[in-house]
Amino acid sequence: MGIIKKIQAAAAAGDLLESTAENLNVWAQADYLPEWAGASIAELVKQGAWEELNDRFYRELAFGTGGMRGRTIGKVSTSVEKGSPNEAGSPAYAAVGTNVLNDFNIVRATIGLYQYVSAYLAGTGSLDRPRFVIAHDVRHFSRHFCLLAASTWTKLGGQALIFDGPRSTPQLSFAVREYHAHCGAVITASHNPPHDNGFKVYFGDGAQVVAPHAEAIVEQVQAVDLKTIPPFLELDLSRVITLGAEADDAYLAVVESNVLDPEGMRKEALKVVFTPIHGTGGISSIPALKNMGVEVVEVPEQAAQDARFPTVVSPNPENAEALEMAIARAEASDAQIVLATDPDADRMGVAVRNAEGKLVLLTGNIIGTLLADYRITTLKEAGVIPPEGSPRAAIIKTFVTSPMQEAVASANGVKTVNTLTGFKWIGEKLADYEAEMQAGLLEKEGMAVDFDHCDIWTRADLMLEYATFFIFGGEESYGYLSGDRVRDKDANAAVVMFCEMAAYLQSQGMTIPEHLDSLYMEHGYHQESTVNLYYEGAAGSLKIANIIASYRSNMPEELGGLKVIGSTDFGRDQILDIDGKVIPPQDFYFLELENGYSFAVRGSGTEPKIKSYLFAKQSVTEAGELPAVKAATAEQMQSLGAAIEADARKRAEG
Repeated sequence: MGIIKKIQAAAAAGDLLESTAENLNVWAQADYLPEWAGASIAELVKQGAWEELNDRFYRELAFGTGGMRGRTIGKVSTSVEKGSPNEAGSPAYAAVGTNVLNDFNIVRATIGLYQYVSAYLAGTGSLDRPRFVIAHDVRHFSRHFCLLAASTWTKLGGQALIFDGPRSTPQLSFAVREYHAHCGAVITASHNPPHDNGFKVYFGDGAQVVAPHAEAIVEQVQAVDLKTIPPFLELDLSRVITLGAEADDAYLAVVESNVLDPEGMRKEALKVVFTPIHGTGGISSIPALKNMGVEVVEVPEQAAQDARFPTVVSPNPENAEALEMAIARAEASDAQIVLATDPDADRMGVAVRNAEGKLVLLTGNIIGTLLADYRITTLKEAGVIPPEGSPRAAIIKTFVTSPMQEAVASANGVKTVNTLTGFKWIGEKLADYEAEMQAGLLEKEGMAVDFDHCDIWTRADLMLEYATFFIFGGEESYGYLSGDRVRDKDANAAVVMFCEMAAYLQSQGMTIPEHLDSLYMEHGYHQESTVNLYYEGAAGSLKIANIIASYRSNMPEELGGLKVIGSTDFGRDQILDIDGKVIPPQDFYFLELENGYSFAVRGSGTEPKIKSYLFAKQSVTEAGELPAVKAATAEQMQSLGAAIEADARKRAEG
């Protein structure tokens, strides 16, 4: 039986989804595709690998408002795809399919992005050639995808700039601004498993794309026909520009410029263990730390860049397991702090010593709260912002990040801006504030300013006068930003900022956990936790959709014995941020419980999962009460989390 007939028979038997069969028929009959693509499809069909084919072909890989992310190596790899794996274990070819990240989808995304940027420039009257900066991490096919995107861009008539090897996501954000590019992309799946990769898109402001650009780019990508892709599959790098050492030096200077007390930091001479978990973090983080007088102890087994992330289950600094080797190294070397970054160095995890000398892990919410408090305090002491604070100075966080950060900001006289989940929304606020400042300066003084090359005092004066000065930004998923010359979360800058804070506390004779407890006494005890439910593949996608839809049609009345006394549907209710800007609608729900706790539910934009965020707050009047309050809150949160998970699993079945 021929391949097409087998596909038809499998569809008739219900082994293949209707959409899978439709997409498979197109690809199986496309004589313009490379031979290896057709051979892989034929092998999977002959094997009867219907579940694998459903996962690969049931839809087009979604190019969302920030780009795309998905498997680049199938659960079942064909002999053609495996080929002769290289020394890093990468197969010869990325998985063939419409719903996986491969050469076809990289070219498709690049063409769509180019078409949009070209039209956008033409609409502004610009005669510039579209300029595109591309970075990549260490994952399977990351370098290949980077070169393929650059080659495609130059074939289309644009100018493409790349690095000579892996670089971090925040460096890409900076480079877009530094080289006056019209857009950028980083090839990464952040902290996802080794089999994943992604294509994350940035616009000329250095932040991930948002409306109106995002939706228009999506339309252009979706309009790219499969037949137009094959001519771009052969690499031509003759016109691609490779950035030199000056690009790294410029970014490193910005990372170090965030330090407000370099002399104090050098004086304390911290000793830390740092691990990039096989990723890009060591490229900038280690030089920056050493330049600031920090003694850096590396984890040799994790210092090497490796797409397999062989020493961890997941290269995610949110997970305790990923820091185990670094913690062991710290115990052996008597280091005070453990710092870890994920493969593209936009997230940072931390372990610190308590008063008894034991290393304890900090959550992303706690790290963000500590950094926000330190940043506010130090900017006041340096005279950058007034001692009493200012309504024109702000921290920016996501709605699902600890409300304790808002309590800290409020007590210090600065405002808190809440955004949707995703650092692109923080980046958008920074762009809004910069535009507001430039417009106000032009109207009042009749002049413009090169904002990126102003020092922090000039930047603060301008923003406090004409817009809002950015103090700190963060999200609960271990992402932080301390300055606006980078427009995405920056783990390289975060490790330096955390060490600066630790040095300050060390000079005061205080451990970080002791300082955290003092903040609890001042602002109330806050605790947060998350519930993650993973549903992979075509069947999993339906379960996630069921959960999201059910909250809108059937909001729970109680959970874990606690009544739901209020709810917000971000997809239907109009929500304004503190500046009066409308929050875009999203399938995201916030529920309030009778005991003062609350939780939020949303589908992940980067992984096949449903994520629930739990928030607790308890008042504390005496330091002696704190241990009991912590224990009681943890018990209540565990019970509530179990109830939320059980409820979600029921909703998943429809």
